[in-house]
Amino acid sequence: MRERVKDPRKTEQRLAASKDLDRMSSLETVRLMNREDRKVALAVGRTLPAVARAVDAIVAAMRAGGRLFYVGAGSSGRMAILDAAECPPTFGVSPKQMVAFIAGGRRAVTGAVEGAEDAAENGVRDLRRAKLTKGDVVVGIAASGTTPYVLGALRYAQQVGAKTVAVTANRRGVAKGLADIVIAVEVGAEVLTGSTRLKAGTSQKMVLNMLSTAVMARLGHVYENLMIDAIMTNTKLHGRAVRIVAEGSGQSVSAAEQALRAAGHSMRVALVMLKLGVGAAEAQKRLRLVRGNLRAALGEEKGTRKRE
Repeated sequence: MRERVKDPRKTEQRLAASKDLDRMSSLETVRLMNREDRKVALAVGRTLPAVARAVDAIVAAMRAGGRLFYVGAGSSGRMAILDAAECPPTFGVSPKQMVAFIAGGRRAVTGAVEGAEDAAENGVRDLRRAKLTKGDVVVGIAASGTTPYVLGALRYAQQVGAKTVAVTANRRGVAKGLADIVIAVEVGAEVLTGSTRLKAGTSQKMVLNMLSTAVMARLGHVYENLMIDAIMTNTKLHGRAVRIVAEGSGQSVSAAEQALRAAGHSMRVALVMLKLGVGAAEAQKRLRLVRGNLRAALGEEKGTRKRE
């Protein structure tokens, strides 16, 4: 009798419901995947205290001049690249503040670079080249929690004294011992065994969305729920900026357009102008006095709301 091989990693276990995947109709397949995907948000929900701790750590680091580094391989690395790439245009932050590394480098973003994730020393090399300091935060993303490239990066970050966070789908993975904060979203076995681009990848996208959005909101790059620092690089985004200023100020679209032009296309300045009824120079002065804090410039700052 052949000995049954069982991988201890949860990400490699088989899902009983999909053992006849190759015999299922198209509708049966997508229904099954949809049922499994519904479990992801619930699994992420169980990790929210850890996600919030990670947000607080990143905010503290960035307020002190630190940077955020994502490190991943394969699908995990691509999720990291996507989230980091979206933040500068969405929140107006420097690409140097949020950096993502993927095992295998740029070639690995669009294609497989075989063996790249097996070299722990490459994770060290990438962070060393970035001149990682103890004031930075490193978020290692590995569904299995065992990817050498990610573990090497986390280990080096610990040696430097940087804050470390692990985003994984396997609570028992090695990454746990290398991270100050562990976000372990245990989504269970995949419909396609071992294909962590599915539920595990979806959970990673959700967690990274939370990390970056909450961090940027806490750092003042959001007013109410509006993207006040979004970069206006095309007609669509310019139109969005006008709507943001109109919504945030309660004024008309035409008033928002005029204020934006007078403000040099700064939504912060335009909002101060319209909400306080002052000119561009006065609005800029008020913002300078509070280091760009829009709530403070408007006299609305009351601290962070805390709700359970």
